[in-house]
Amino acid sequence: MTDEPAQPAPGEPKPAESKPAEREPADSKTAEPKTAEPRLRADARRNTEQIRRAAIDAFRGRGLAVPLEDVAKAAGVSKATVFNRFGGRIGLIEAVIEQLVAGELYAVIEHARTIANAGERVAYYIAAVRELQYRQPAANDVLLQMYPESQQLMAICHVAGEFNAELIAAGHESGELRPEFRTGDLQALIHDGALALKYGTPPSAADYDRRTTFLLDGIRRPRRE
Repeated sequence: MTDEPAQPAPGEPKPAESKPAEREPADSKTAEPKTAEPRLRADARRNTEQIRRAAIDAFRGRGLAVPLEDVAKAAGVSKATVFNRFGGRIGLIEAVIEQLVAGELYAVIEHARTIANAGERVAYYIAAVRELQYRQPAANDVLLQMYPESQQLMAICHVAGEFNAELIAAGHESGELRPEFRTGDLQALIHDGALALKYGTPPSAADYDRRTTFLLDGIRRPRRE
């Protein structure tokens, strides 16, 4: 007995030969692109930008402690959306503090460094910082370090503190400042001004500027007749 397949009887059609199924080339289908991170939907991106703009407006006018409900309402979203996009107040501060405060304060510092005369440099810097404090409540919250959990906020304070020390050293070296007036005194004056503006009744702009003049006269080294 053999294992050969049986032959069809005479007159019977031969069975059709079976062919292996053809496989489609692996590269015949275009694979869908994969992205590392899912992109925010258009409405989500729009919400994020609306929240940022609303936060900048609210913080600029009322300081960093503005209720997040007010920010959400101004942005036309829910408070939950603010938390979903930014994680809460600290995340929102981190997202806007560069545009809100850091840019202006750093510009003041950089311009002060261009002033050759140390006495004029001190006068410009102190007057400019006080003007920023008067106009910008959020600046006082930064300078008072109201939210130390914010790394960007604390970095701004660090930069300002270093420049304060640089400024006072130059003022002493030039003889423009009283020798007993120290970096800590300048920082205390800025701090005290921030407290008065944040928790007190703001004076008129004219009175505020007049007191800036008194302050500057008080820290200058007296001229000998």
